[in-house]
Amino acid sequence: MEMLFGFLVLLACLLVGVRHGGIGLAVISGIGLVVFTFVFQYKPGTPPIDVMLTILAVVTCAGFLQTSGGLTVMLKYAEQFLRSNPKQITILAPLTTWFLTVLCGTGHVVYTMFPIIYDIAIKQNIRPERPMAVSSVASQMGICASPVSVAVVSIIGFMAAAGYDYTVLQILAVSIPATGFGVLCAALWSYRRGKDLEKDPHFQEFIQDPENKKYVYGDVESLQGKSLPKEFYRAMFIFFGGILIIAVLGNFPDLLPHFAASADAKPKPISMTSVIQMVMLLVGAAILLTCNVKAKDVGNSQVFRSSIVALVSVYGVAWMANTYFGAHMTVLKEALGTAVASYPWAYAIIAFVTSKLVNSQAAAIAIVVPMALGVGMDPVLIMSFISACYGYFFLPTYPSDLACIGFDRSGTTRIGKYILNHSFMIPGLIGVSTGCCMGFLMAHIVM
Repeated sequence: MEMLFGFLVLLACLLVGVRHGGIGLAVISGIGLVVFTFVFQYKPGTPPIDVMLTILAVVTCAGFLQTSGGLTVMLKYAEQFLRSNPKQITILAPLTTWFLTVLCGTGHVVYTMFPIIYDIAIKQNIRPERPMAVSSVASQMGICASPVSVAVVSIIGFMAAAGYDYTVLQILAVSIPATGFGVLCAALWSYRRGKDLEKDPHFQEFIQDPENKKYVYGDVESLQGKSLPKEFYRAMFIFFGGILIIAVLGNFPDLLPHFAASADAKPKPISMTSVIQMVMLLVGAAILLTCNVKAKDVGNSQVFRSSIVALVSVYGVAWMANTYFGAHMTVLKEALGTAVASYPWAYAIIAFVTSKLVNSQAAAIAIVVPMALGVGMDPVLIMSFISACYGYFFLPTYPSDLACIGFDRSGTTRIGKYILNHSFMIPGLIGVSTGCCMGFLMAHIVM
């Protein structure tokens, strides 16, 4: 009974906290911590310090990338690619937003792409809902496939803390094909979704008004033809160089410095979490010194601010969850261990639901991955269902989904009468389910 009451406290903190955003979720988690410690007499858990420091280094580097203009160069090339293949926008747009997230580590880059995707679709007489809704889903699925995302960095940290020395490339060898395949399947389904614009009575009625027609078919600002400073390109290449260094060092541990824990112990390479922290700080420093960036502007960048919110959220949620699950680990090992052994998909469902509750893949991973590792779950299964950590499309309340609806001036991307029948539901379900299937296959091949 005590375990049930504790779970209700945990759930209540998540439900109340998520209404106040990421920082609100972190401080509301403090209420749960106090209740668990002073009322239930649970021993306080340990905040994931190594994970948090790695996240901090990564988001600082991402802030320098955006402030320096390196991100603008990536968006320019993405727009050029899409405008050169306008007929295939429904397939190429989601693959592009997914790839941008993989490169940058955050799905927030999609906001700049929405007006471009809409402009191409409407001028090709393609129902904008087709490429736009799945592109929003794709941008979030790419988070678990990025070597510099909060989610992947967290997984690497939790795996290392549990004694599993998987390389960055091993993790990505599972997550990139899994999420990429999920995005492709969702895009293929979206290719013929909804009515063509000329056969849609609601759309045709709307554009009968000349003002509405001008609004729907109006031009958007484009990066094409704009000359960007050479420092923008330099920043982009420095960032790519940092990612390459992490990939090489993660796959060839013999290149790392080796240190012995004691005089008698055998020297071991330094952990990849430390390597990622060092390289990301180095990349930020290189951009600062060579790309005409003002350090004080980094803190105001959208990528930095949104990622810091995720960091604080992980801090509160992970500490609270670690306290609760740590107090009941013996029971959980017996119950969940048996359930997951018999029904591996149970973990995917838990991850999916948790993601929706906290509206964050990083926060969901901070809750479910340490718990799963604690009960002895095979890390191969954990990686198999990495796509399931994206479940917050289920209710259309996430900022990128709401922004997508706002950028679709045709009104085809929308929330339905019954809330759940919104434009992101089926692409999201297809992406996650097929991503889990591919992840299951790849994890058993790679790990």
